[in-house]
Amino acid sequence: MSTLSEVYAQYPLKVDDIIPLDFDSVVTVPDSHAWPISDGFESNDWLSIPTIDLKDPDAAKLIGHACETWGVFQVVNHDIPLNLLDEVESEARQLFSLPTTQKLKALRSPGGVTGYGLARISSFFNKFMWHEGFTIIGSPLDHARELWPNDYQKFCDIMVDGQKKMEELAITIMHNILEYLAVSEEEMKWLGSPGVASTALQLNSYPLCPDPNRAIGLAPHTDNSLFTILHQRISGLQIFKEGVGWGFVQPVTGALVVNVGDLLHILSNARFPSVVHRVVMKEAKQRFSVAFFYSPPADFNLDPLGLSFGQIPLYRSVTVAEYFGRKAKDLEKALASIRI
Repeated sequence: MSTLSEVYAQYPLKVDDIIPLDFDSVVTVPDSHAWPISDGFESNDWLSIPTIDLKDPDAAKLIGHACETWGVFQVVNHDIPLNLLDEVESEARQLFSLPTTQKLKALRSPGGVTGYGLARISSFFNKFMWHEGFTIIGSPLDHARELWPNDYQKFCDIMVDGQKKMEELAITIMHNILEYLAVSEEEMKWLGSPGVASTALQLNSYPLCPDPNRAIGLAPHTDNSLFTILHQRISGLQIFKEGVGWGFVQPVTGALVVNVGDLLHILSNARFPSVVHRVVMKEAKQRFSVAFFYSPPADFNLDPLGLSFGQIPLYRSVTVAEYFGRKAKDLEKALASIRI
């Protein structure tokens, strides 16, 4: 069985598309990171996306409806201790506050998926983003040793615990989605089996920017995953909703944002939109976020499920690994390439 790490190794990036800017050394936004003002970063509208209590007896119906109408929602009563979220963010702050020369010791390899570096989508744009990230799959031990040769264990323990709790939440959300779609869990045998799902924890830093109107944190994109769970304290995340345009997802204390990714869009036969989102430099302060990407195992064959009688599938069957490979080659046309 191939892993997603092996998939991405087949599509290595250029070194220049991996190394973040030394943000501490710049006093103006360099041309390499200056985005056209016309890209609409000035939107200040708040979107009234649903906030769902996972203890609500109608949680499955509410989650399904939110996926169908918005492609994004927030969850409360999610059973992830708030102090654990605080600890994960605190460790992320310490990581990104390290000198650039130290962070580069944990630089992701061109064909790698874990470690320090730019977002993988950077290679698809002609301008760089005001962002630095650190990706973890499983144990971060090897890279953590490079960052803190004598004091890495606390970071590792907190990140492993964070991933475990996030995956437990992801399984709960997925069960609710399957109930809404009237899909038999027999068709998703991998769900809930320890260590089988493809997951990744992404720590994000959006450093203080000298001219927020000329920079973007993350360019518009959709996620590969079934869905992504995001913890944000400071606003900056925007989604694009048809008929409305761009708007901010307002941080809610104690809540986590969940957005639909490409794989769930395929699984739902396009009932759930894979939400286009970006991060803008809204506030004059450094912003941190933590994202957890949840997907089936790499060799899982993904087919549109829960089809009504006579309804035809809109996408052909595709393995998770094949789809990730298509997205690694072409960010915008991967979905269209498997459309029937």
